[in-house]
Amino acid sequence: MSLFEVSAEWSELVVRSPATPSTYVRLSDWVRVDEHEVAFAVEAVADGLRAQLDSVSVSVWDRAGDLTEFLDGLAGDFRGWEGERAWVTNRLVLTATFHAGGHVRLRWGLRSGMFAEDPWECSVTTTVEAGEQMSRVASDVRSFLHQGSPQGHPRARALLA
Repeated sequence: MSLFEVSAEWSELVVRSPATPSTYVRLSDWVRVDEHEVAFAVEAVADGLRAQLDSVSVSVWDRAGDLTEFLDGLAGDFRGWEGERAWVTNRLVLTATFHAGGHVRLRWGLRSGMFAEDPWECSVTTTVEAGEQMSRVASDVRSFLHQGSPQGHPRARALLA
């Protein structure tokens, strides 16, 4: 299940598997780069693993499309689908597979930049119920990405809608 917290000084979103709460992905340090782009930090934690990206950016020009649309699509297909679905941006890859019993496995792949001196990759998998829990994750990610959204700017609304 996801947890969304906001205060005047910070906000974060934590997505964790209800069955294994020590495995989670945390989105934090949201910042609006400009009217077309937002950036945030991503931390993945599981069984002795901790990886962090200080900045993942999402813009209206991303070929991967809108992360919120991707998650809404997963939530809308709560009866299941075949194969793997993926959303990819600069340093974050989110893949989803539907499994028996109505569960969705979300694999959060983090990778250092292509030009890093010592490149690395890791992934953490969280499992949520396809119905209400997946809808909650989609809603919480939308809220996280929408914070500070300028009212009335059509390009920003397109990014964050």
